[in-house]
Amino acid sequence: MAEIFGADHKIFDNITIGMVGLGLIGGSMVKATKRHTLHRVLGIDLDPTTMEEALAEGAIDGTLTKDNLKECSIVMIAIIPDALVKWVEDNADCFANDAVLVDLCGVKRYVYDHVKPLSKEHNFRYVGGHPMAGKEVAGFKNAEADLYRDASMILCPDDDTDKDTLDSLKAFYLSLGFGEIVLTTPEEHDNIISYTSQLAHVTSSAYIKSPTSRRRMGFTAGSYKDMTRVARLDPEMWTELFLANSENLTMELEELVKNLTNYLNAIKSGDADELRTLLEEGRDLKVTDPIENC
Repeated sequence: MAEIFGADHKIFDNITIGMVGLGLIGGSMVKATKRHTLHRVLGIDLDPTTMEEALAEGAIDGTLTKDNLKECSIVMIAIIPDALVKWVEDNADCFANDAVLVDLCGVKRYVYDHVKPLSKEHNFRYVGGHPMAGKEVAGFKNAEADLYRDASMILCPDDDTDKDTLDSLKAFYLSLGFGEIVLTTPEEHDNIISYTSQLAHVTSSAYIKSPTSRRRMGFTAGSYKDMTRVARLDPEMWTELFLANSENLTMELEELVKNLTNYLNAIKSGDADELRTLLEEGRDLKVTDPIENC
């Protein structure tokens, strides 16, 4: 069961932060760090233009390299799962012994299974993380210092995570504007995220494929925008995330297909009583949801 911590937090000494990947998530993380703290930030991205923009804007203080990686107390990685694992493999012997590595990937079990053994072998600490905020557009140009304001930050400590490490991470992320810290396991994270995030992206991508969507001009309002917003996704990233969490996502898709089939059958057969019951059930679940506004 997840544990949730609120916004009371301590301020700790200034440190050096490393950031791998300066897209929407990583870019917003370094911008938040520079706006809300006095920490030094070193960053790296494969795109030279992104690096130029991040340095010019002051979102990072310098380039993260193998040589200065050992200066970082916290290293965060915000790239797709396979590239993330490869980067850690290539740089595992460059971490300081007391460094904490936090991946910001959208799946946790896959990353944990690959990165945890490396952390033990090379004597750095590892905690999985996932900031629960984002946009339908990507890239450093869309990153915002306040993207994470009042959002929840998920952390996945394990039995090797000491209290001081966890307290430091809580303090760090709350200092960036996060509203709460949620502690869970990689397994629970992936199970729930398959419903709250991944299923929504699959559904949006499938929904917009109707031929009718090409004749929608003048016929759309909030519901259409809500349903299609996240169809503007990064196919490479989401393919990796979906397949890395395929078991959980498959179960959620099967449940959705079953529920949609019930609606389809009621509508096709003209069964008003059954359709009304289905609609009432959905409405009541939404109305009585204790976190209905989340």
